[in-house]
Amino acid sequence: MNEFVAVNSSKDIIVQTLKQKGLRVTPQRFAVYASLLSRTDHPTVDQLLNDLNQEFPVSSQATIYTSLQALQSAGLVREVLLEPGVTRYDANVDPHHHFRCRCCGEIEDIPWTTFETLNLHNVRQGLRADEYEVTVYGLCDRCQTEPQRQESEIA
Repeated sequence: MNEFVAVNSSKDIIVQTLKQKGLRVTPQRFAVYASLLSRTDHPTVDQLLNDLNQEFPVSSQATIYTSLQALQSAGLVREVLLEPGVTRYDANVDPHHHFRCRCCGEIEDIPWTTFETLNLHNVRQGLRADEYEVTVYGLCDRCQTEPQRQESEIA
């Protein structure tokens, strides 16, 4: 099990996790990681910057990127690419897939075990795959129950 402790993350646990991964605990790195642990919406850098600047007004886009790069190198955060040209970030680094609502754009984690595991050793001779990710598109619970909603071109 990884360090994805979501909303129950105390300051001490976050500090301990960063130190265990060999990272220096800076206020910015702490704030970025704590923010990611507290959310499940797979935010972009701009979303993180907006949220963090409300609490930590000295954050810049470069600071967010630097912190994310360090967290990603330590295996605490991963990039999520669900749409062209948009990089999102996720503190849940356990194997999982994603569901994306075509109507509202909501992103939800899907357990890895939902789908039969792909044998990466037999993808094609000459290729060496080491991971894969599935994105499922459709309508979330809320959009299915709101008749006035219509599918948009999110996906």
